Amino acid sequence: MQVKCTLCDKIDSLQDNTLEAKKLRNRRTYMYLCPNCRERIDKKTKERHSTGRFRLYEENKQHDPFI
Repeated sequence: MQVKCTLCDKIDSLQDNTLEAKKLRNRRTYMYLCPNCRERIDKKTKERHSTGRFRLYEENKQHDPFI
């Protein structure tokens, strides 16, 4: 299976029987990131976490008593 990185447009090939290939086939909303882009994003995210000012915002959900 050939896949294209959404950030750098590099084309890679995945084996058809891997878990990542199955996720990409069945759920089109998943995006593929090549190993270089994934490593770069992980590194930058860890740097932001170490500053202490990084926060993940969670969605405020309204409680519905009828559900």
